[in-house]
Amino acid sequence: MTKRSTGNFDWILIILFLALVSIGWMNIYSASLDPEAVSGSFDFSNLYTKQFVWIVLSFVLIVFILFLDAKFFERFSSVIYIGSLLSLLGLYVFGKEISGATSWYDLGGFSIQPSEFAKAATALALAKYLSDIQTDVASFQHQLKAFLIIALPAVFIVPQPDPGSAIVYAAFFFPLYREGLSGIYLIIGVTIISLFVSTLALGPLYVCLAILVITIGLFFVKRKKRISKRLFIILPMVCMALVFSVNYIFENVFEQRHRDRFNVVLGKEVDVKAIGYNTRQSEIAIGSGGWTGRGFLKGTQTTGNFVPEQHTDYIFSTVGEEWGFLGSTFVVFLFVALMTRIIFLAEKQKNQFSRIYGYSVAGILFIHFLINIGMVTGVFPTVGIPLPFFSYGGSGLWGFTILLFIFVRLDGNRLNEW
Repeated sequence: MTKRSTGNFDWILIILFLALVSIGWMNIYSASLDPEAVSGSFDFSNLYTKQFVWIVLSFVLIVFILFLDAKFFERFSSVIYIGSLLSLLGLYVFGKEISGATSWYDLGGFSIQPSEFAKAATALALAKYLSDIQTDVASFQHQLKAFLIIALPAVFIVPQPDPGSAIVYAAFFFPLYREGLSGIYLIIGVTIISLFVSTLALGPLYVCLAILVITIGLFFVKRKKRISKRLFIILPMVCMALVFSVNYIFENVFEQRHRDRFNVVLGKEVDVKAIGYNTRQSEIAIGSGGWTGRGFLKGTQTTGNFVPEQHTDYIFSTVGEEWGFLGSTFVVFLFVALMTRIIFLAEKQKNQFSRIYGYSVAGILFIHFLINIGMVTGVFPTVGIPLPFFSYGGSGLWGFTILLFIFVRLDGNRLNEW
């Protein structure tokens, strides 16, 4: 690291990181503290002590990353990506099963989840490929290669089974669109999701009727323009075919636990004792916080352990109960500020590799933030996605730390780019 670049690190990003990690640990402390204990003792039987150690060790990672040459990440991106894929494949031979998923390596007393590190590796590989002078995002062939880079780790993760981690890879469409990918892919994706969800909620007949009404309306609005009439026939037929296949896909492709989660969110099943218990208790915890919250270590849902896995995927319910609406809004503000700052700095990059990587980081954080908050508040089905820098877990904390501080290092070298 050159002397010139040492002081160029963006301290706003670093301060936001420190704030999120600190507040996150406080909520892990609250969610995992034994309510019968007089005071929290720092021994390794406590989750908050383990997380504190992971936080301390993450600073070692940060120092290591910041002292590496910025060009290291671009030069060795392919090696890092291949190593990440091999680590995911190795789980099927050497992996340890926890909570029904073979997603961890057991390394003598602690576990490592390679899927948390695969996000940064994929971001580096995609940035390397898209920044290649021979790559044209408008070319279908190059689009396929980019999609393959994104899809491979997701394909390896899904059978573990860990579909939640695989969903996060949709975040890589953000840098692709920034670099010129056609918006037709986004339109297709949104249309498929909308038809799928609306069919489950309303039934195929009502959705098909809506498609016909929209098609007729668009036909009369656009009739003065030269739009092929075949398009008004083919597209509705394709949409209706998808609509009538939804029930088959839902019943034969999705597992029962996935169907139950969708049904709970759609209001088809009110199951407060089984699959819907976590979400219901989380909503109660957040709602009981009111405007200002019950106070630190005073949340009845939290201290009573009513919300299962509250220290991991449902950590935001602790924020809602103990810190209230104002505290939750402040946490949301910190996340929005972090993502906005990353995008702002990404646009200032002189190096395309750094810009693409920055957008990948912002996209990954956004997907995690959006789905986790939506899951905890009952807007989305439970899919097991942690809240960055908040949820308990060493692999998650290290994965997000590496992801963020590689960008901090790349941005620190911006003034040296020509």
